[in-house]
Amino acid sequence: QVQLVESGGGLVQAGDSLRLACAASGRTFSPLEMGWFRQAPGKEREFVAATSWSTGSTYYGDSVKGRFTVTRDGDWNTVFLRMNSLKPEDTAVYYCAASRAIMSSRSFAVPPSYEYWGQGTQVTVSS
Repeated sequence: QVQLVESGGGLVQAGDSLRLACAASGRTFSPLEMGWFRQAPGKEREFVAATSWSTGSTYYGDSVKGRFTVTRDGDWNTVFLRMNSLKPEDTAVYYCAASRAIMSSRSFAVPPSYEYWGQGTQVTVSS
């Protein structure tokens, strides 16, 4: 099993920045494909960003392009989400997800593609 733990959420004002972290532990003897999703109350889970270990590519949801950046630490299985120019509509619980399987570019934005999920961290952006 793989455990994912997110950290770094909090309450900020519009225009501020936050950096979320996700650390994978457990049976992490091979690199994982990792992504970030978010879910606001009453809304479906939304793809935010992902990073592919196998190709080095990064992917972003349309609503965060140009503002958020996903990076991977040197140990491969820690990822960060740098969020700049935050807006009230970014308010949500942010989830880290991971998969052992190498995924196609289209798969990164699809929640069922991921095997493991963290518990989530709340991000609240006030206007």
